[in-house]
Amino acid sequence: MEKKEDLLSRIVVDENILAGKPIIRGYRISVEQVLKSLAAGIGQADLLDNYPELEPEDISACLFYAADLVEQEKVYKVA
Repeated sequence: MEKKEDLLSRIVVDENILAGKPIIRGYRISVEQVLKSLAAGIGQADLLDNYPELEPEDISACLFYAADLVEQEKVYKVA
């Protein structure tokens, strides 16, 4: 199993691809697209079938990426 840092290195930002959205290893597959698919109930096996470029580690990288964003989120009490 790859380390978190190694997995996250699979996520790249290229301003010339998908307007700079985070993508997987330079492919035109966005992190957002993978996360929304998983949230909609599409299983990992189906994602891998539908996107032959994807590897299981790419899906793990997307999940770590999302978790890191949520971890950094600040929540403030509003009166």
